[in-house]
Amino acid sequence: MVGALVVFCVTYLVIASRQLHWIGLDRPAGAVVGAVAMVVVGGLPMDAAMKAIDLQVVVLLFGVLLIAAYLAEARFFRLMAYLVLTRATSARSLLFGLTFVTGALSALLLNDTVCVLLTPLVVAVIVEARLPALPYLLALASAANVGGVVSFSGNPQNMIVGAAAHDTIGFAQYFAVTLPAGAACLVANAAVIAWLFRKELPAGPLAERSPPKPAINVPLAIKALSALALFAGLAAAGVTLAGAAMTSAALLMVVARTPPKQAFAYVDWQLLVFFAGLFVVVAGVAHAGVLTHLFEVVAPVVARGDAAGDAAFVGLVVVASNLVSNVPLVLVAVGWVPAMPDPTWGYIMLAVASTLAGNLTLFGSVANIIVMEGAGPRGEIGFWRFLRYGVVITIVDLAVAFAILGAEKALGVLRWLGV
Repeated sequence: MVGALVVFCVTYLVIASRQLHWIGLDRPAGAVVGAVAMVVVGGLPMDAAMKAIDLQVVVLLFGVLLIAAYLAEARFFRLMAYLVLTRATSARSLLFGLTFVTGALSALLLNDTVCVLLTPLVVAVIVEARLPALPYLLALASAANVGGVVSFSGNPQNMIVGAAAHDTIGFAQYFAVTLPAGAACLVANAAVIAWLFRKELPAGPLAERSPPKPAINVPLAIKALSALALFAGLAAAGVTLAGAAMTSAALLMVVARTPPKQAFAYVDWQLLVFFAGLFVVVAGVAHAGVLTHLFEVVAPVVARGDAAGDAAFVGLVVVASNLVSNVPLVLVAVGWVPAMPDPTWGYIMLAVASTLAGNLTLFGSVANIIVMEGAGPRGEIGFWRFLRYGVVITIVDLAVAFAILGAEKALGVLRWLGV
């Protein structure tokens, strides 16, 4: 147990920090080295390590990344951002517009990819419009996290939950349940950030700005959007998420009429490597029972299945997601849900709470890190300053989301949807 815990802590140190310069490891490399170390120290046998890599999640992730790659190649993301960022008439309308576009794009496509593609354009526009960078960077990161709440393809942890919950709650059912909560949280998010930065955001019309309009490849964009719609349709029809994603991506490669290697160049291969390594590291610490002990502390309360039990479970997920990051936590926590009084409700709580928990700290989600690092010097913000804003954003988001979800549950919406 000690060896597995040490490997996990060191691996997480690499993941949570920008980089350990003295050994030159970034996050994907840290996850791979951690996976190897977990086997070497005896935390997990080699056979078990190979089985720990959940191919359902990896294949789903690859399929969604490939569809997003074709949309990126068609410059679809840049056009959407351009339309919002150049047509806003005030600092606050720009903040709200950025929030809604980012949240909508993150609802069906991986939020990390959305952040990678939008951050440079957001920075360019706020510089040209002479606006403070931090509120818009926070809006981009937090909206990406919130938008990912509403679907099983919106972020990596939801993909893990979706794969585990396939026989309990389907893609379309989950989307229908969480869409009202996600939309309300986006509104609350923009309102909270506008209030937090009320003194920094200028009043009156924005300065003139004229960044070059991206030349979108319309035929390719239509084909990629059709593939995305096919993915959603297949998932709604009950096809496994991995199967739906790869079927749609494969058909897109056939009809795109562009060299596939161009799309492959947009795929974040490091993210796939990162997840493969992380699966092994988390399996090792789970095998040692470390995180399970945390759940056992609140298990008696959770087992009651009442409001107090739900609050205890959500609180554990939020805190643990920021101690070990939300993806490693979810990898373990999906094993707790089948023993809960209502597993379907448990999966919903786990997906929503672990996603919204990403807004609490700078290292709470990969989206936060991508945005702040991608913004260069304008994204430099200390852990405690981020936390000061993150606490307010996360508390409001959680309150809004679970008030709506709780009302849906009380009104029998889940039963009406057949879950």
